[in-house]
Amino acid sequence: MKLPLIDLVRRHAADGPDAERALRAVMESGRYILGENVAALEREMADYLGVSHAVAVANGTDALTIALRALGIGGGDEVITTPYTFFATTEAILAVGAKPVFVDVRPDTYNLDENRVEERVTSRTRAILPVHLFGLPAEMDLLHRVAGRYGLAVVEDACQAIGADYEGNRAGAMGDLGCFSFFPTKNLSCAGDGGMIVTNSERLARICRALATHGSGENGRLAAAGLGSAPPDGALPTDKYHHYLAGYNSRLDELHAALLRVRLRRLDADTARRRAIAAYYTEALRGTPLVLPASPAHLSPAWHLYVLQSGRRERILARLTEEGIATGVYYPVPVPLQPACAALGAKPGDFPVAEALSERCFAIPLFPELTDSEVEWVADCVRRAALEEEPG
Repeated sequence: MKLPLIDLVRRHAADGPDAERALRAVMESGRYILGENVAALEREMADYLGVSHAVAVANGTDALTIALRALGIGGGDEVITTPYTFFATTEAILAVGAKPVFVDVRPDTYNLDENRVEERVTSRTRAILPVHLFGLPAEMDLLHRVAGRYGLAVVEDACQAIGADYEGNRAGAMGDLGCFSFFPTKNLSCAGDGGMIVTNSERLARICRALATHGSGENGRLAAAGLGSAPPDGALPTDKYHHYLAGYNSRLDELHAALLRVRLRRLDADTARRRAIAAYYTEALRGTPLVLPASPAHLSPAWHLYVLQSGRRERILARLTEEGIATGVYYPVPVPLQPACAALGAKPGDFPVAEALSERCFAIPLFPELTDSEVEWVADCVRRAALEEEPG
């Protein structure tokens, strides 16, 4: 038997005829950009998350970049974030001309260490950008406390965490802005790239919508005024060929939106299945030398990934590969030590927790379409590999 880390073919099969009908309807309509499915998805996502506004964009990286720009963050500004995540989070900060300031992560949740954020705040700090890593929410109450003390914005990177809850609040809905990715491997995914920005601020929503569509039209005019770069003159033309900001071409396609609407309807059921699989793994792997993922009582993770730790990672991965079980290493190099961040001056040893995790962590298959027998088989193989004695 061979088992992938995530099976997109099974995900498509689970969509059933509803997805086929939705996609066919888009093709037959001849309306592929900014149509009724995008507008409906924005409403449905806002309702699901309990926010006032949702703005669909082309991908999760654009969502982060546009969110930062909507706050007016740019050259000379600093944004506090995590060194242990996918590069896109830092890439967005760099893309707007700001400086990422890294705070090491907690050794239990792998999220930004909320107790160390305040010591990195300076007169140039404009925002805190936590990541809800692997679907586990960061400690938002404490981060908001620091943000409120210094007048900072909070932008949530919830790209891995749709469906997760923090003390009853949806991940992505607790900051000034929240950002999501619909990349094919995400818990809520489309058949390509896609993203979303959510907020309770009408002003920020207008700016995000304008930036996502070349800074044009009425939203562009109002956004430019809101950012202090143009007068709010209602007499100026507001059609799509008049541009008030240099924005982006970051629109979600109708086909992707139609598919996402179908999948959003079953997201809670998928999340429940992920939680059941994670609970089985956790129980089955107790008593092994593996460090199991944390699941604090006040958090309800979305379980985007089930990530384990071992000082014998490479040997365990080799044994699982022999069994036909795919694994993933998340993330092999902390962000500050990536070549693209060399100018920031970080060196090995600056982020000891993140660096240790990069050497020890790995993910095993977890997706809603796994059968019970597959879950049991994976757990058994992982347990045997973890308990196997070193040769010689």
